[in-house]
This record gives sequence, C-alpha cells and structure tokens, in this order.
Amino acid sequence: MPHFPPDILRDFVSRLFAAAGAPGDEADVVAASLVESGLRGYDSHGIVLARWYLSQIKNGEVVPGAPFTIVHETTSQVSADGGLGFGQVQCARFVDCVSSKAREAGLAGGSMRRSGHVGRLGEWVERATAHGLAALIAVNDNGVIRTVAPPGGTQGRISTNPIAIAVPTGGEPLVLDISTSAVANGKLRIARVENRRVPLGWIQDAEGNPTTDPNVMLADPPGALLPFGGDQAYKGFGLGLVFDILTAGLAGGMCPPAPPGTQEWNNVLLVVWDPARFAGAGHFAAEADKLIAEVRGTRRKRGVDRIQLPGDRSAEIRRQRLATGIPVTDEVLGQLTHVAAKLGVAPPQ
Repeated sequence: MPHFPPDILRDFVSRLFAAAGAPGDEADVVAASLVESGLRGYDSHGIVLARWYLSQIKNGEVVPGAPFTIVHETTSQVSADGGLGFGQVQCARFVDCVSSKAREAGLAGGSMRRSGHVGRLGEWVERATAHGLAALIAVNDNGVIRTVAPPGGTQGRISTNPIAIAVPTGGEPLVLDISTSAVANGKLRIARVENRRVPLGWIQDAEGNPTTDPNVMLADPPGALLPFGGDQAYKGFGLGLVFDILTAGLAGGMCPPAPPGTQEWNNVLLVVWDPARFAGAGHFAAEADKLIAEVRGTRRKRGVDRIQLPGDRSAEIRRQRLATGIPVTDEVLGQLTHVAAKLGVAPPQ
C-alpha cells in the first residue's frame, strides 16, 4: 500500500477540487480537512471522500463558493444556512460565529441547515478549544440516511448521528468524537471497497442476524447498523434519536423519514461555552488536568500498558503518519487517479 506525505496529498486533492470549479481558498480548506482526518487515522473521513464530493459538485448537490447566511441571531444564538456549500468551509464559518458570541455572552448556541458534509466532527470542537472554549457539536443527514436499527428491530430508522465534545485543559484539549452507532457508515464503505469482513457487533442482516459481511447494507432488503452499547444498545440509540430531533428540529431540517427525492445534507447543532465567564478558565483547566491525571493513574489490568483516553489513539496515529506518510489503498488511489485524469489533474507522485 503506497504512503504519501500529507503535503503531497493536500496539493493533489486541492487541485482536484479547483479543477471541478471550487475557488482556490475553498479547495485548500477542504483538502486540508480531509488530509488531517487521514493523518489522525479517520480514513473513512479522509481523501476517500474526495470522489464523493466531486460527484456532488457535478450533480449540483454541493455549490462551491456558496454564501454563509445568518437567518436569525441574538447575542447568544444564531440560525444559519449553509447554502449547500462545502461543509468544511461553512462549518468553519459557523463555529467561528458561535464561538465569537460565546466569548461575549459566556454561552452560545446555534444551528445550521443545508451544509455539505462537514467531515470529521472533532475538527470543529477542536477549533473552539483553540480559543480556550468548550464545545459540543452534532449533525444529522436531513432524514435521508436510515441505517441504524433500534434495539430489537431489523430495519434502519435513523442515521449514525455522530457527536463530538471538546474541553480545554492545561495541555492538549480532551476531544470525544463518536458515532451513536457501533460504527460509522464510512467504515463500512471502506470495508466494501477493500473486500474485507467487519467485526461482529457492527451490523446485522435484514432478518436481524449478526453478520460480518458489509455487503448486506446494499442488499434488498438491506441490513442495518447496530447502535453502540452492545447489550445496552438502547443508550446509543437513545442518544442518536435525541440528537436527530434536536439537530433537525432546531436547524429547520428533517428527521427520518424524509420524503422521496429529499436531498441529503448536514444539519448542524453547536453549543459553545467560555469557561472564563463561569468559574474561570484557570479553575476549569486545573480540574480537567486533575481528573485526567487521576484516570491515567488507575491501576491497570495485566497486559495493559496505558489507560487510554479519548483522542489518544488518533494522536499516536498522527505522530506515526507524520513520519511514515498517510497510507492510501490501491483501490482509493485508483479511483482518484481515474477522476483526476478526467479533470486534467496530475496524480500524486
């Protein structure tokens, strides 16, 4: 499997989007986001998405250069419309807008409808922590994707509805970035492309039987993803259900089931806190650091080298891939090279 330095991939993906009609600055933003996801090990949200984004541009489902429109706002709230623009571009504007209000009011929230796919959710709460803020973000798919079955059910009824939460500390922020399902849709897509099985506990077939074959998601009738939580999957499904309602309901989007022909886009929910306006940024960071140290110091089971916290794995992968390059499967590279040839873009070297 070939490995590429991140700057080579950023340049290649940016040139793809620019050739498809994206303004140069937007092409750079989206390319940087996808490559950073790959650096952190989120391969399902890495450059594999470029082909999908390009097809969305071609079909008019994503509009490069679209304006970010504030529909309504107060001193601590904003309702926005992404105009079907690139999710990474519009979400950056959205997070900055809500974060600015949080720094003034102490707490601010907002919703955005009609955004392109925003990519890795952790990126957006990390953007808030860069200013010493804490943040929570959630998205839904406008009611179009229904792949996650409720506990005891055989049919998908909601999407994976991921959430991310980040808090500032005395060092690197603590970032939780999860799907409310056992696995993200993107990981199943990659498994199908690579023709490999997936772990038990991720999916079931149309009869509700556990399976490791990701192709059941494309069967007729299709299989379904399981909520996270294992024997207590009602917890994962409950989170996904509530955030689906909150996100679509507040943004002006749709919960499932969307009428036939409804366009898929991301509706986004964001809440941002400024600890400095509460008990103080110093107190917040000190308490965060104290608890993190306490958890790290837990007596470990035999064979466990380190207590893992959210973000540890992606940070370690990032260090490794900065040194060795980002792996790109032959299948993904072949698909992107084929698209690049049609756009007159040279492949990465």
